[in-house]
Amino acid sequence: MSNSADSPGTESSPVRGRFRPVRVLTAAVFALAGLIFFTSFNTAKGTNIRTDASLLKLSDLIQERSHANGRLNESNAALRDDVEALAERDDGSTKAEDDKLAALERGAGTQKVTGEAVTVTLNDAPPDATAKLPGYPEPQPDYLVIHQQDLQAVVNALWQGGAKGIKVMDQRLISTSAVRCVGNTLILQGRVYSPPYKITAVGDPEKLQQALTASPAIQNYMVYVNVYGLGWKVTEDGTVTLPGYSGTVDLQYAKPVE
Repeated sequence: MSNSADSPGTESSPVRGRFRPVRVLTAAVFALAGLIFFTSFNTAKGTNIRTDASLLKLSDLIQERSHANGRLNESNAALRDDVEALAERDDGSTKAEDDKLAALERGAGTQKVTGEAVTVTLNDAPPDATAKLPGYPEPQPDYLVIHQQDLQAVVNALWQGGAKGIKVMDQRLISTSAVRCVGNTLILQGRVYSPPYKITAVGDPEKLQQALTASPAIQNYMVYVNVYGLGWKVTEDGTVTLPGYSGTVDLQYAKPVE
C-alpha cells in the first residue's frame, strides 16, 4: 500500500473512515444532558423544584435560629421564676440552708446582681481606615475587625478586677459560657450578635478600670485602636442590675455513634 497520502508535500485524496473519539465523546455529553433534562422534568412535573428554604441565605437562617433561642431563653427564665416562687414556700429547710443555697445561686450567676458598673464597648474600624501613625503598615482587613481574643481579653480583665457579674450584650455570663466569634459575628450561648459589642461588669469601678489598663492583651488591642481606629469606649454606668442567667445549665457534649 502506498504511503503517499500521509507524506507532506504530496497531493492525495482525503483519508476516509478515520476514527474520531472526540465526536463520540460529544455525542455522549449530549445524551447525558438529555437524560438530566428528562429526569428534571419528571421530578418537577411542571412545578418549581426549588424550595423557599433553599433560597435563604445562611446568615438569615442563623439569625432566625438566634431569635428562636432568645425566645426560648425568655420562656425558660419565666418558668424558672415560677419554680423559685414555689420553692420559696415552706419546704422545711433551715435559714442556714436557704442562705447557703442563695450564695451558690449568686456564684452560679443565676440570680440578679446589682451594683456600680463599668461598660466596655468594642467596635470595628471604618472599612477605609488607614494607618494614623508613621512606621506602621497599611491595614489588612484582619486588622479592622473585632476578634474573639479581644472580647475574651476584656472579659478576663474584668474578672481579674473583681467583677461580681458580667453581661455580654444582653446575656449574663456563667462559668460555662464561651465567647466565640465566627468571622466578625459573636456567637454566645446560641445567640448571634454583630458589633458594636458591649460588655458590662458590676464591681468596684476603679479596680475594674485598673484591671483593663493592666491587661497585656488589651494593651496590644489599644495599639490597633490608636493606629487603625478600632472602637474602644469605657464608661461608668452608676448602679446597674444585671439579669440572672436564664439558659440551660446542663453540659452539652458529643456522644459516640453506636
